[in-house]
Amino acid sequence: MKNAEQVTFGGSGLDRAAHIRGDDATMEQARGHALARSVVLWRGKPLVQGEGRDKLAMLTMDHPILNLAQAGKDGLLFLGLGNGGAPLFACDISGWEPENLDSTALGQFLDPSEQHHPLLSETQVFAELRRLMSRLGPRDAELAATARALIGWHATHGFCAVCGTPSNVSHAGWQRTCPDCGSHHFPRTDPVVIMLITHGSSVLMGRSPGWPEGMYSLLAGFVEPGETIEGAVRREVMEEAGVPVGPVSYLASQPWPFPASLMIGCAGEALSRDLTIDPIEIEDAIWVTRDEMMRVFAGEHPILKPARTGAIAHFLLKNWLADTLD
Repeated sequence: MKNAEQVTFGGSGLDRAAHIRGDDATMEQARGHALARSVVLWRGKPLVQGEGRDKLAMLTMDHPILNLAQAGKDGLLFLGLGNGGAPLFACDISGWEPENLDSTALGQFLDPSEQHHPLLSETQVFAELRRLMSRLGPRDAELAATARALIGWHATHGFCAVCGTPSNVSHAGWQRTCPDCGSHHFPRTDPVVIMLITHGSSVLMGRSPGWPEGMYSLLAGFVEPGETIEGAVRREVMEEAGVPVGPVSYLASQPWPFPASLMIGCAGEALSRDLTIDPIEIEDAIWVTRDEMMRVFAGEHPILKPARTGAIAHFLLKNWLADTLD
């Protein structure tokens, strides 16, 4: 796809400056740079600002809220260099407990709640990234996705996978090193195929249990060890819907930091329209014609709702309807 990187969280041209991550002196200078700024997250929610919640709040390095960063200085994770060579960081303040916190909202499919810290301005709040991802500009979206994925990895990988010893943050947050056996551990990304499977002028859509009423999306699944992307596409579609797939081609990819996936968008040609649903994998699967999908996107379909804006499924379906997949 010529416009593949226009997908939400697509490449914004961020200079990740990986070559300076392991230079402690350079990173110390970067943290003290006059233009240095930090993205702040609370329990996976980025700090955003503005009435439209459409911009990341980039705080100066002397802002008092950064003193709440988990693991102190080691909790400042280097994201890269922004405009004018400005060093960009991320930190996590999940230890903060807001007053009158409604914990039930945090578990909702699209958490509508927002949290405001008293050290911040009234227009700055923590908000669920899934809910606002399509509002952010390309650079803010890439920074938010990178920060969320990196912070999430550190939160769940604090021990050496070889010997079990608590590991230390190194390379400006892009590595953990075991002080006992010396093993190095790196942030993980799990490859997931998501498939635009077509048969004539229809596309295959599926539904997982627990989704909002009327919500269907493209089929998707994790790539297994020793498996090609093409093989994963054919296996997942057969397992979930019982549909054999012929030719498979790559379309676009999307970092998906919920918690750490890379969505690999592919097109596949179905060899049959017959459906045999595995109820363990999905709740339902249907074929949707192009005309029907046009009505879905227009909000005029009596049953179906469009895929979530910002997700690669929405992006692929939109380009399929516009005939801009090539």
